[in-house]
Amino acid sequence: SGPAASAFATTARTTGVVRRALAVCDTLFARAARPARDHPPLGGGGGSSVDASRLFGAPSARVPRPTFARLPRGRRAFSAAGTDDPLAFMSPTSEPSIEPPEGFAVLQEGKARILTQLNDVFYNKAQVVNRDISLAVMRQFQKVRAEEHASADVRAPKNKRNKGNLCATPRDSPILPHLLTPEEIEQMYLSHEEHAARMEATRLEAKDAKNDAPSAQDAPDAPNSIRPKPPLRDIRILEGMAASGLRAIRYARELENVGCVVANDLDPNAIGAMKRNKAFNAAHGPEAAAQMDKVICHGQDVRMVMMQHEKMFDAVDLDPYGTPSTLLDGAVQAVGDGGLLCVTATDMAVLCGNNGEVCWTKYGSYPLRAKYCHEQAVRVLLSAIDAAAGRYKRHIVPMLSVHIDFYVRCFVRVYSSAKDAKLAPTKVSYAFQCAGCDAFEFQPVGKTTTKHNSVKHQVGDGPVVPQKCEHCGWGFHMGGPFWTEPVHDQTWVASIKKQVETNKADYPGYDKIHALLTTVQEELPDCALHYDIHSMSTTLKATPPPMALFRSAVINAGYRISPAHSDPLAIKTDAPVSVLWDILRCWVKEHPVKGQAHKTPGEAILAKEPKVIANWTRVNGAFTKAQRDGVTRYPNNPSENWGPKARAGRALMDGQHPGVEGEVGPQGRAKGAPPPEPKRRKKE
Repeated sequence: SGPAASAFATTARTTGVVRRALAVCDTLFARAARPARDHPPLGGGGGSSVDASRLFGAPSARVPRPTFARLPRGRRAFSAAGTDDPLAFMSPTSEPSIEPPEGFAVLQEGKARILTQLNDVFYNKAQVVNRDISLAVMRQFQKVRAEEHASADVRAPKNKRNKGNLCATPRDSPILPHLLTPEEIEQMYLSHEEHAARMEATRLEAKDAKNDAPSAQDAPDAPNSIRPKPPLRDIRILEGMAASGLRAIRYARELENVGCVVANDLDPNAIGAMKRNKAFNAAHGPEAAAQMDKVICHGQDVRMVMMQHEKMFDAVDLDPYGTPSTLLDGAVQAVGDGGLLCVTATDMAVLCGNNGEVCWTKYGSYPLRAKYCHEQAVRVLLSAIDAAAGRYKRHIVPMLSVHIDFYVRCFVRVYSSAKDAKLAPTKVSYAFQCAGCDAFEFQPVGKTTTKHNSVKHQVGDGPVVPQKCEHCGWGFHMGGPFWTEPVHDQTWVASIKKQVETNKADYPGYDKIHALLTTVQEELPDCALHYDIHSMSTTLKATPPPMALFRSAVINAGYRISPAHSDPLAIKTDAPVSVLWDILRCWVKEHPVKGQAHKTPGEAILAKEPKVIANWTRVNGAFTKAQRDGVTRYPNNPSENWGPKARAGRALMDGQHPGVEGEVGPQGRAKGAPPPEPKRRKKE
């Protein structure tokens, strides 16, 4: 008894922890001993490629036991490649290198090269994943677009624009000749009377042609008359905020069948940098020069560019520094019918609930602070895009919507249909989040009922929750509305993943985008938001069960379950939250917890007997296919400072720009300056 017993108990607990840690280490050692897969250098490409043995190390017959020595700063392993080279994301090509102008450094990504000089123009190496995934989605869009054009079952795009005096496009627009043919430009500026006369003449010509054509009796095998589709054009892309022009240059150099890439920016320094980088890339050969002719440098407010060129772009890419909320209204008008809209939002503090009132003013949704905040950010952005599209009788269909590092990225197709635009209230819901436990429920804003052949739009039913939570007795917080329809098209995801795996050398950040697409492909598409088992166990003051064991119990209860790309600890399931709490109640019965001195949500939950008895028998579905195959799903960041970067023109810290030495040290102090003296509180 006394101190001896306490010491013995502490030793026993320590021994148990050590044993569990050793078991985990054994598993990691076994995984590390697996044969290494073939990986290309991070840069990919041909010509003067990076030495693979330097990046990956020479193969060895015996895998040494790994140690836990701390890696030096700036030397973090990135998936299969461990490198401290800040230029590791460059993709060497067979083109001869050209010396940069004095005072500039060359940075290469994919086939594009840009000239950098401190932080005069914004560039962030962490966005290589953003640019890579954008190229992969753009290739898939081109493929689907060509298939739809060749199919007789898909109608021609409806790109009706304002004409005559209502046309907002200036006649002297420098980018207009790259977007429309001379005949289309002439028709766009016809007056109402001229346009009516032209349509009447066209109708009469069609009527005469029909009368001159052989009758159906004379030609019984003649096909039905179908309105012919115009020829498929090469894709026209708008990059609204191009900065250095790196993304636009990669689009022009790495995509096929590109009509033009309008690289727009309002900053005069950015315009100068784009023109400089365009000329530098064109100097690398005739092929590069021909590709650079498709890049159109333009300096104007992107909102004006989009408003003035209605439905003239096949793809619009917006990657602003911060929120895109002020750009969405013009973006949904600039993209053509069935076109691709790519939007990035980096204001995660707003979207994740730290500043809910700001999110409401910018996006029209009130976020909740919860473990699913990153997926919530994706759904808030989607609801804002769809709301902007609905104002112009348009609607969106998400193709791929993900959270990456410190931002969210959404790829949606925009269609013109007043009928489908009316369904917007059925695609968004308010969320009720329990203040005591992790339970949440959705209440759709609207619903539709069908009677005979008519569809009636009605307000949603509610409330879906009582005043107090049935599990813990606490109240509810209400947030939203959020997008609660699927955020991915799984057919697109599978095709993009296959294309990325086939062309590894085209993607400098292959490991990260492959891991991202792998986790997205595993997600349940019809389950909005997710739960966190660690958070739910914290509510009960209990040790969380192993993930495989918990997933097995959910599957044995007759429900589906999957991981989520936004959180390694998340689960997406169609099981009611009451089933999840019952499984955790069974777990706590086998692993008791201490009683609490005051009333807590966990005590209220554990006071009830479980209605569903957990079956802990392990099943194959507890591990995803990627887990069974040993595929990396959540890779580490490749280097230090892998995150947001200062705006253009601000001082940089070392390591924030590859190949460029920063101007200041940590915390904004002068380089080499001693740290300031700590502030001491005055004695009263």
